[in-house]
Amino acid sequence: MAGKPKLHYTKGRGKMESIRWLLAAAGVEFEEEFIETKEDLEKLRSAGVLLFQQVPMVEIDGMRMVQTRAILSYIAAKYNLYGKDLKERAWIDMYVEGTTDLMGMIMYLPFQPADTKEKNLALIIERATTRYFPVYEKALKDHGQDYLVGNKLSWADVHLLEAILMTEECKPDVLSAFPLLQAFKGRISNIPTIKKFLQPGSQRKPPTDEKFVAVVRKIFNI
Repeated sequence: MAGKPKLHYTKGRGKMESIRWLLAAAGVEFEEEFIETKEDLEKLRSAGVLLFQQVPMVEIDGMRMVQTRAILSYIAAKYNLYGKDLKERAWIDMYVEGTTDLMGMIMYLPFQPADTKEKNLALIIERATTRYFPVYEKALKDHGQDYLVGNKLSWADVHLLEAILMTEECKPDVLSAFPLLQAFKGRISNIPTIKKFLQPGSQRKPPTDEKFVAVVRKIFNI
């Protein structure tokens, strides 16, 4: 029997968090080996296990996978979270790319200079409420189903819930004008595997704070 997937990354969210979310939603147990120092990263690099000298890296099914998108696509396909045909997969990809763009803005916010943070936070809220969330609200309305694509849980739903919760950490009432997304959040949060991941003590990581920013800067020389 194959062992559990092993995730190599820092002890924070970053690009690995969506991978943790997707594995958890699929009900897959995983192990984590944390990169806590610059030396830990160099050890992986010198061992030749990082295809492009960078993390995230996930050991799964005898592979050492890198590149976040490739890892997520593989997990989604393996655990039947990637639609039933090419058209559904294309929609899932489009929705995921949108949430990835929004989450990227939020992810980099703690690393930005203090004097630009307020402006960038306002931009995140503006983009969320005028560019991204209206698309998902309309999709749920037009589709008339509980999920974004087809009538079953997909990677797109898991990613959207992660994006919603991240945006609510920036502005708690950000969904006030989106009733269908509010209902969606409630539904998807209560799927047993996801509900478990949202409980305290799970492998979900907390929001990035200044202490963690300092650790990341040291490890990656940024």
